Amino acid sequence: MTGTDKIRDNRYGKVAVLMGGRSAERAISLKSGMAVLQTLQSAGVDAHGLDAADADFARVLAGGGYARVFIALHGRGGEDGVMQGMLEVLGLPYTGSGVLASALAMDKLRTKQVWNSAGIPTPPFTPLRDAGAVEALRDTLRYPVIVKPAHEGSSIGISKVETAEQLRPAWELARRYDEEVFAEQWITGQEFTAGILGPEALPLIRLETPNTFYDYAAKYEANTTRYLIPCGLEPAREAALQTQAVAAFRAVGASGWGRVDFMVDAAGRAWFIEVNTIPGLTDHSLVPMAARASGLDFTALVCRILDTTLEPPAAREGGRDAPV
Repeated sequence: MTGTDKIRDNRYGKVAVLMGGRSAERAISLKSGMAVLQTLQSAGVDAHGLDAADADFARVLAGGGYARVFIALHGRGGEDGVMQGMLEVLGLPYTGSGVLASALAMDKLRTKQVWNSAGIPTPPFTPLRDAGAVEALRDTLRYPVIVKPAHEGSSIGISKVETAEQLRPAWELARRYDEEVFAEQWITGQEFTAGILGPEALPLIRLETPNTFYDYAAKYEANTTRYLIPCGLEPAREAALQTQAVAAFRAVGASGWGRVDFMVDAAGRAWFIEVNTIPGLTDHSLVPMAARASGLDFTALVCRILDTTLEPPAAREGGRDAPV
């Protein structure tokens, strides 16, 4: 049965589209949420937008007669397992990964630790726990490195560090957003992203930017970023990387839909960077772009994501937070 048939059957019931919130990615979340809300309403779904930053948000969600929830929240408080835990308590089916996978994927440092244990290649990294650690490591790191807050998205607080003298300022910037910071080995090569929908990866997108890296400005402000789809790889090579991306996604227990970002170095080796369990959902976002290349327009994509809430948890791909 198609997504359109389910809409006509009114099988979704009353749908809450969660957006906004209080994270550093609030503005992006509002754009994603409004795009989803307008699309569902245009498709005939009884969808209602709720801003998770509103004082009476929890009361309205619990008492509003909602049948299911489409989560369009990005960052902490929405993508990190907190909202998922609340919805589990309320007994409301929701889109995307469960509590454990959401919390783990939001933590870049622990995602990398899990990937190391699972044999999934990720760039070497070093925690920068405090100012003392920064001073102790500044002359021993192999530069360049990229310094990141462990729990932020959209490249917020991230810096490329070329020299030992740049390490402390980069750490201080990252610490504005998170108490947990780490340095990751810089990988020179091509940047790719793999949208995940159900058990499969969508067509890969190769990203090109004149910026130092695919930072916040390149993602949301610049008009110089290039999104190459087809990505330019031989079909067999693209398929192999898609398989690796799905394995990286599943290694953290993620399910439903999301996105995996990775680099491919000059030797052709893939290095996995992070998992996004609730990536952007506007007509210009990466997952919708990849979906269009596979024949799914934005409405079809949004309905496919919402369809997962109609399935019992055990029937979903591996089940939420299932072991690898």
